[in-house]
Amino acid sequence: MRHVSAPNDLPSPADVRLVVTDMDGTLLGEDGAVPAAFWPLVEQMRERGVVFAPASGRQYATLRSTFEPVLEGLVVIAENGAYVVRDGVELSSTTLEVDLAAELVRHLRGLAADGLDLGVVWCGRDSAYVERTDRAFLDHVDPYYLALSEVDDLLTAPGPTGDAPVKLAVFTPGDPHESVAPGLASYDEAQGGPVQVVVSGQHWCDVMPSGVHKGVAVRRLQDSLGVGPAQTVVFGDNFNDVEMLDAAELSFAMDGSPAGVAERANFTAPSHRDEGVVTVLRHLLDGLPARSG
Repeated sequence: MRHVSAPNDLPSPADVRLVVTDMDGTLLGEDGAVPAAFWPLVEQMRERGVVFAPASGRQYATLRSTFEPVLEGLVVIAENGAYVVRDGVELSSTTLEVDLAAELVRHLRGLAADGLDLGVVWCGRDSAYVERTDRAFLDHVDPYYLALSEVDDLLTAPGPTGDAPVKLAVFTPGDPHESVAPGLASYDEAQGGPVQVVVSGQHWCDVMPSGVHKGVAVRRLQDSLGVGPAQTVVFGDNFNDVEMLDAAELSFAMDGSPAGVAERANFTAPSHRDEGVVTVLRHLLDGLPARSG
């Protein structure tokens, strides 16, 4: 792996056609905002015929709002790859069976009753739904779920039961590696279960349909665009990014990423605190000719 600390540490590819970046801990700064220096790069990518795709565990409504000024032509990979949209048109979506999601909710309620501090977000395509409504929980939910409904019961309210979830997101104030993930191990496909359980942030664990992740979404996008791994740039920082890092030769783990993430990338980029995505993209885009059509 090559560590990038200055532009001359970067490769000089002859062709870049697709740029995919995670959001939290990758593109976004400590303030949770897209760096101001990134917006001109979106226009440069458009001029050079490069497709840009934010890829996040965040919901589509939140990502759409974030990128509203430059949304035309962008591919939005939401919900860790379970929901993909371009120019307002759904390209793909995969949902959990409602009965299985309900069983998982009941299991998580049992973990909470045994003393594990957690909150569940039922992530539908139209909205996210929560039954826990205290501010200690909602303060962590609000930044990720712009379209959010509070319900009395996830399993009986008409919103959730009529909006099959693309995933369940589980928050805990502790380390999900040590609490939520082990509590869901019996459901994890790695143990022969029916779903994927992946740590997606410092306090978040996502329960996904089996076989769905950001990497699948990126590879499908590559196929539809006629783009190969050598023409693809990917940035990520956490375990829900590793499959999409595998899909690109120009794969960058952000400085400070866990070892299990960093080893899946070919390069390390400066931290999100130092606008590492901006630094790398400026170099990679420099000199690429504008393309027509």
